[in-house]
Amino acid sequence: MSNCVPKLTTVLLSHRPIALFILTVSFLFFASVMFHWTTGEDAASQVYTLPTQSICEQFFASPPHTIAGGPPPSPGDVFFVETSERINPSYLFTCSVESAARAHPGTRVVVLMKGLAKRNVSLPSHWAFSLLSCFPNVEIRPLDMEELFSGTPLAKWYLQAQPEHQKGRYYLAHLSDACRIAIMWKFGGIYLDTDFIVLKNLKNLTNALGIEAQNVLNGAFLSFKPKHEFIELCMQDFVGNYKSWIWGHQGPQLLTRVFKKWCSISNIQSGMICKGVGALSREAFYPIPWQNWKKLFEAIGSSELHNLLKNTYAVHIWNKLSHDARLEITSQALLAQLYSQFCPATSAQMKKDSEEQSKPVM
Repeated sequence: MSNCVPKLTTVLLSHRPIALFILTVSFLFFASVMFHWTTGEDAASQVYTLPTQSICEQFFASPPHTIAGGPPPSPGDVFFVETSERINPSYLFTCSVESAARAHPGTRVVVLMKGLAKRNVSLPSHWAFSLLSCFPNVEIRPLDMEELFSGTPLAKWYLQAQPEHQKGRYYLAHLSDACRIAIMWKFGGIYLDTDFIVLKNLKNLTNALGIEAQNVLNGAFLSFKPKHEFIELCMQDFVGNYKSWIWGHQGPQLLTRVFKKWCSISNIQSGMICKGVGALSREAFYPIPWQNWKKLFEAIGSSELHNLLKNTYAVHIWNKLSHDARLEITSQALLAQLYSQFCPATSAQMKKDSEEQSKPVM
């Protein structure tokens, strides 16, 4: 071996042009590989990569796409939006997306998160991202506000007066209101708040929203075709009648007043369809009124639960009111039963975490 090195050196020195050529080709090849590797990472950062099968096996006994049946794929995605900087999804957030993914196996479920906009490598290390990424129809993407609002009446509102709006007490809520109508206008499909538990496939609902209470509509669920005139009117009203000091003015109140103008009516009737836009009954999405949110944490029999939800597509959990309430995941509480039936992987994680927290400290 000691004799080989001097011989190799002698050969290279006597054939300098060849040696230089070999070194140059090797350098260019290495640089090319590094370039394609790094640009590939940048491109992949917009839709985060799926986890390995071994990670998914921690949450599922069988592949998620075999869990639920449903109609064949149809146009329109299901959208969830997180407008805060949070990147640590709660149990309810995760359950919402899981239940939607299970109910729509042939549909893309897109989760847009503002907190991911500045990241460009991979998802944060959190069990919820690992769980949700196991569903082949779930995509977790960064939310770019400027890009979303561009080409809509909301762009000027967001860019030119943003510092003033951010001082408002309800800015995040209003930002969420703006995002959902922008999504409906640009892309169409279905929008859901992250405190819904989906019970049934929603793809047969088009150009519709739900009645929250008597004569009041709510935008926690929206389903529209892209570029719909009703949504365009909502965006115009949002900007023209913006009131930062009123919590629901850009949300339920906006949808209610636009719908009344759209239909030229003073009272909204349950199940009415006006010029192609439907106001679904309260039972469809809000079977438990916000005033009775504590019922979610009370025990309920299977027969009563069935009767309560027989005309329901998804249950709104009123997280703004219920987020501090304690849920015993193994109980017969209404919400615990919904977790168990419609987002079993999230429910299993909750049970696991609960057991670990109750273990005595040694």
